[in-house]
Formats: sequence, C-alpha cells, structure tokens
Amino acid sequence: MNLHDLISTKEISANLSGAALSRDEEVLNRCLRAKRYEEAGDYEGARQALGDWWERVGETPKLEGLGDPAQAELLLRAGSLSGRIGSANQIEGAQEIAKDLISHSHRIFEKLELVEKVAETQIDLAICYWRAGGLDEARITLQETLDKMSDGESEQRLRALVSMAIFEISAARYRDALRIQIESAPLFERSKNHTLRGIFHNEYALALRNIGEAESRPDYNDRALIEYTAAGYHFEQAGHTRYLALVENNLGFLFLRSGKLIEAHQHLNRARALFVKLKDKGSIAQVDETRARAFLAQGSYSQAETTVSGSVRTLEQGDESSLLAEALTTHGRALANLERFERSLGQLKRAIAVAEKASDPEKAGLAALAIVEALPAYLPPVGLREFYGQAESLLAQSQAPGAEDRLGRCARAILALGESRGAGLGKADVAALEDGDAGEALEVVAANQKWTGCSLENEVLRYEGELIQRALETASGSVTRAARMLGITHQGLAFILNGRHRTLLTVRTPVRRRRKSIFRPQ
Repeated sequence: MNLHDLISTKEISANLSGAALSRDEEVLNRCLRAKRYEEAGDYEGARQALGDWWERVGETPKLEGLGDPAQAELLLRAGSLSGRIGSANQIEGAQEIAKDLISHSHRIFEKLELVEKVAETQIDLAICYWRAGGLDEARITLQETLDKMSDGESEQRLRALVSMAIFEISAARYRDALRIQIESAPLFERSKNHTLRGIFHNEYALALRNIGEAESRPDYNDRALIEYTAAGYHFEQAGHTRYLALVENNLGFLFLRSGKLIEAHQHLNRARALFVKLKDKGSIAQVDETRARAFLAQGSYSQAETTVSGSVRTLEQGDESSLLAEALTTHGRALANLERFERSLGQLKRAIAVAEKASDPEKAGLAALAIVEALPAYLPPVGLREFYGQAESLLAQSQAPGAEDRLGRCARAILALGESRGAGLGKADVAALEDGDAGEALEVVAANQKWTGCSLENEVLRYEGELIQRALETASGSVTRAARMLGITHQGLAFILNGRHRTLLTVRTPVRRRRKSIFRPQ
C-alpha cells in the first residue's frame, strides 16, 4: 500500500466509524485535504486544512511526536504551499523557505523508499527553482526525476512532463516545449486528472502562439485558441478558478499579439477581476504588465506607465526575478515613449541586471534590445552599439518571436544613425558638428561634394565597400553578424567579399572549415 492509499484509507475509516484519530492519522488526513484544496487553486483553504500543524509561510511545521511518513507529508504540504502562497502574495524569501521544507521532506521519503513521493518532492523543488529564476537547476532536477521513473503513466510523470514544457517556454525554447508536448499528448489524453490536462493544453497553446508569431503562421494562432478553449474546459471541470483566470490572461495576450486590442482588454479585465477575488497579488501584477503592453500598442503611454509601475512595485516584493525583469522592460519602454529617457534607461539597465542575476539570458537580452529600440535619440552611437552587442550575445540561442528580425533592424538603424551623423566627414569634422560649429562643418561637406570626374559606378562601389567595412569592424570581423546588420544573407555577403571587395577579406575573421559528418554519405 502506498502513502496516498494509506491516507485515503485512514480518512474513510475515520469518517465511517467516528473513532478518534492518532496524531499521525490526523496529520495525514489533514495533508490529504490540504492537497485537494491546493490542487483546486484554493491555497488559503489548504492552509486552513492543516490547522495548528502549520499556520503560515516562514513558520516551521510542528513535527514533534510524529512518525516519519506524517513528518514527510506535513513538510511537503507546508513547502509546496509556502512556494504557492509566496508567489501569490509576493513574499520575499518564500521560495527559499519552500525549498528547505521540501528538501527535508525529500530526504525522509527517500529513506522510506516511497518512489512516487520522492518524485513529487523533486517536482515541487524544481518548480521553486523555476519561480526564483533558476531555470538550469529546475531542468536538472526535473530530468533526474524523469530518468528514475519507471511508470510511464503515473501522475507524477505527467506533472514532470508538463513542468518541463513550462520551463522551456519560460526560456523561450518553444520548439523544445512543443516536442515534449507532442510526444506526451497521448498520456494526457488518457489521464483523468482535469487540472493536469488543463495545464497541458494551456502550455501547448503558449508554444503554438509563440512559434506562430515567430514564423508568421496565423493558423498556429487558431490552433492556440482551440487549445486555450480545451484548457478552460478542464479547469472548469476541476473547479480551478485560479487557472481559469490564467487562461483569460493568456487569451488577452494572444489577442494583443493579433492586434485585436478590444478583445485583449476584455479578456485581461476578466482575468484581473478573478485574481482580485482570489487576492493573488503576483498574478494581478502579471496581468497588469500585459495590460500595459496593450496600452502601449494603443499609444496610451501614460496609462501604460501607470499600470506597469504598479506591477514593478508588487514584483519587487517577491522572489520571481524573471517576471520582475519583464515588468521593468515594459516600464522602460513606456517611460521612453513619454520622453523620460534617463528614467527609462535606468529601468532597462536594471532589468538586464535582475535577469542576469537570475541566470535568465533571454529576459536580459530583450531588455538590452529594448534600449537600442527605445532610446536611439538619447544614447550616442557608441552606447547603442554596446547595448546591441550585449543583446546579440545574450540572444544568440533565442527562439523568441521576432528576436532575429529585431536584431537586424537595430543593427541597420545603428549603421544608418552613424552615417547620418557623420557621412562624408572625418573625425575632426564630426567633432566640429558636435561642438556646434555648423559653418565649418558645412564648408567641409561642400568641399567634399566635387563633381569633377565623378563616376556613379565607382562611387556606388566605394560606398558599398565603406559600409561593408564598417559593418565588419562593428561585428569584430564576423561575416554572419555583419550580414545581419546589412540586411543580407551570410552567403550573399561572402559572395560580395570574394568578388567585388577582396581587399576587405583581411577585415573578416578567418574562414573555419566545417568538419564533415561521419553519418552522412560523402
């Protein structure tokens, strides 16, 4: 008999006979009821179900006099609820508290050799790592769990698979998430757990939405809408109001990305109302960050700034650094549109620092990219190039929708900006312009504009060479990066270099010969 069966048997026998429960039986009974409340999204009900054995986040459960199974189950419930309540109420340090309690529970269950309960603790531990921004630790913990599980259709295996998809989506690795979801779909179809099935469909929709946006596939949005509908159905069956609100938020984002702003606000308002009813501060902050993006799309910059600044204040109180970095980035964009450039730069630089501290290169890269996009009139070209280089490095492995196109547009804008500020001028001439000596600078420009012996073909060739050289120098000799800046393919730039501008081959990095595959026919 496993522990879950033991708990269920004790609860049923106690209800039938009315006999007094032992301390261990009472704790196991309370933990089972708390878990049911927790699975339905009622975290306050779950906390109350534990009674005096554990009352609030930061408090140690009362373990004295309890046997190992009861201690382990009480620690697990207190740890899981600490993480969930800490996220909902943005309680600083809650995820560390949760990890400590769950780790203690894990050690006891390992000693008892209860395989499913060991897996449950590891999954809950991985979720705490993920909330705090530790995606690598979350992945490693979860993969270790999956490697050890022999039952291919157990509830904990399904939890591990759906959690892994969530982690990959958080890291913007949407293709990886989609692969996990496609492979595990038959398992979820056979499951009778409506909450797990709802989470599966919700995350499937998120992957489809992002891939559809990245690849300009509107049919993926249609499929995402179907998956969100399925998620809503299963959450309704499970009575999970909190996750129903999450689906409304995601639908709002889907319509926002599709340019249907009225529908977006309708779903976001419904999501916010549900989270307000649940007193879930963390989720309200996430909805408001999405609403701020909708206001930005409408050109309502003051409303966007007011809305997202509230999100930032809330998320600053908790441990979820990736969410805070996202809100800071949106706040920085709103401030830039209001021409509050210094404050905007401060928030965007802070977003980079927060994301990097949380080991989230995706959010850090997007914040650096936002600086280049939002502040070209405020920063000098050298500053823009620095943040561009940072964004390009951080987003090198990104699958984020539009990231590659945005990097290319920014690179071309930086080149064009440098050209507009100093075209045809030497360093001293540019300095004269920057010092305000417009008369001297104009004389230089006039002197440079000689028409004698002018050849259009030669001038075009010269200008092309100068532009390519500038791009190669900015890209430290990388043909791939320079090609992206110029808006052409790697092969196209290589062809031009080997044909019309062989003198620039010394500027590029040496060609590295690709090793031949030992698996492919030669």
